[in-house]
Amino acid sequence: MTKGRSKHDVQGQPLIVAQDQEVVIEHYPEDWLAFVLFWSLAFIVFLQFYTRYILNDSLAWTEEIARYGLMWITFIGGAIVIRKRADIAVEVLLHLSPKGAARVLLAIIDVIKLGFVGLLSYFSVTITERMALQTMTVIDWPMSYVYGGVALGCFLMLARQLQNFWRNARNGWREAVDAIGSGVVVD
Repeated sequence: MTKGRSKHDVQGQPLIVAQDQEVVIEHYPEDWLAFVLFWSLAFIVFLQFYTRYILNDSLAWTEEIARYGLMWITFIGGAIVIRKRADIAVEVLLHLSPKGAARVLLAIIDVIKLGFVGLLSYFSVTITERMALQTMTVIDWPMSYVYGGVALGCFLMLARQLQNFWRNARNGWREAVDAIGSGVVVD
């Protein structure tokens, strides 16, 4: 007989009960773009590892392209986060407010988010234009290619935030108020 802790408590109930959420495969452009970028990055990083540690002759461009690809996937992933409404938020005030005040607060939050992403998109275009003359370190391509991917991600985020704003404004933020607290809860 083995000594140790049981997987059940004193009453015979399991100590941990976990259920996986249903996996939903979505087909949005930013999902496919992130998928292709992710696996391209995986291939490039593997190629870097192989050439550096197996062949002892590293390809110089792999590290630089992997770094820039990571920048692209970060901003394109931001569009996925906005579409799923999975961005980080502090909801304490929303939980304590009556529904009418929460709707007004959510409208203000949506306007602020829309303004922020709009400003981010504007600045991403200006930095892309300014980087047209500067070239990458190893590859003789303009840095505007790198920042163009950042701008693409910012405009995808802006489009998704506009969709969220329009959807919430059409129903007066009623569904948004009902969805408060439906995200991940960490104790």
